[in-house]
Amino acid sequence: MKKNILHLDLDTFFVSCERLIDSRLQKRPLLVGGTGDRGVVAACSYETRRFGVHSGMSMRVARRLCPEAFVIRGNSSIYTKQSHLVTDIIKERVPLFEKASIDEFYADLSGMDKFFGSYKYASELRTRIIKETGLPISFGLSANKIVSKVATGEAKPNNQLRIDQGFEKSFLAPLSIKKIPSVGNKTYQILRNLGIDKVSVVQKMPVEMMRSVLGVNGVTIWKRANGIDNPPLIPFHERKSISTERTFTKDTIDVVKLRTTVFAMAENLAYQLRRGDKLTACISVKIRYSDFNTYTKQQKIPYTSADHVIIPKILELFDSLYQRRLLIRLVGVKFTHLVSGNYQINLFDDTEEMLSLYNAMDNIRSRYGELSIQKAASIGAKTIGRFNNPFNGEPPIVLAHRKQ
Repeated sequence: MKKNILHLDLDTFFVSCERLIDSRLQKRPLLVGGTGDRGVVAACSYETRRFGVHSGMSMRVARRLCPEAFVIRGNSSIYTKQSHLVTDIIKERVPLFEKASIDEFYADLSGMDKFFGSYKYASELRTRIIKETGLPISFGLSANKIVSKVATGEAKPNNQLRIDQGFEKSFLAPLSIKKIPSVGNKTYQILRNLGIDKVSVVQKMPVEMMRSVLGVNGVTIWKRANGIDNPPLIPFHERKSISTERTFTKDTIDVVKLRTTVFAMAENLAYQLRRGDKLTACISVKIRYSDFNTYTKQQKIPYTSADHVIIPKILELFDSLYQRRLLIRLVGVKFTHLVSGNYQINLFDDTEEMLSLYNAMDNIRSRYGELSIQKAASIGAKTIGRFNNPFNGEPPIVLAHRKQ
């Protein structure tokens, strides 16, 4: 049977999500990522790329290259929500697909030709995603994952490209060798030193020569350059963990600041659980000191998604883990052993008032954003969630803790 593998990639995904929230960011140079001296560009708009900005670059360098760019720290929960919307659309329309990342998907459309036409089907799927989510998305369609991924890159922005079977080599030949997946900066430099710049040069080389230069990876690159590498799709499965980390702009020993950050992380992740109808049975805290030694401690708990159960346990783990009294570079919180379900009421400890408060808070967050309402103990953790939006100055609602 003729293979038809579709690769879908949401264009500048984080940037596109931010522009959905605030239309005034349309066509403006935009950087999403860490805003401190150690910050890294997670995503950048096409308007910044002509200045030499790219994802993975130091935010300090990116700002210097494009000083007029708006900088937004970003909101992972919004990106996750939008990714879920796209995933649900694909899941409904495609029998077998792989979610390669938050904004990248593969789908097997083999056999569709006798009923609909794979390219027509893919086009309709792309149109539906754009219509229902408002997000720009590109796709490539070919006989295997690698060629389809490269085709998507050539189709961007917000377009589509089909490579018919038998034309893979001719499509790849004029491209830079750097366009081949698995050719990173180091491998690219090795190949450039050998005078190899275009895919066509690799296509003409014996495979054994590539093996002698790059080992097993050389064989993989040779196959991909010839359009014959065909890795299988990994069927989509629901995630089994969620986590968040924060690298501080300056290493700190401020225990109040550290506990506030950890508190806010736990509160945020617990909300993510409830919004996704998930429960966790294992929580963990991570600390990385200024000397880069990293320590993690975890604890199993009864399945829950409740703040009043999770947050005290997280703080206990942090207190027991933070023993060296050195400057801390990074803290993180992670929930694992996730299952579908809703919080079970504890007949002895839970009150109707508390459960109603959870529901009201989550409704406010769902409508106005996750930082629209916070507990007072987490209000100082400005690095959690949306930050530094040039158009959004609404203060959050603050809930004080009431002593029993």
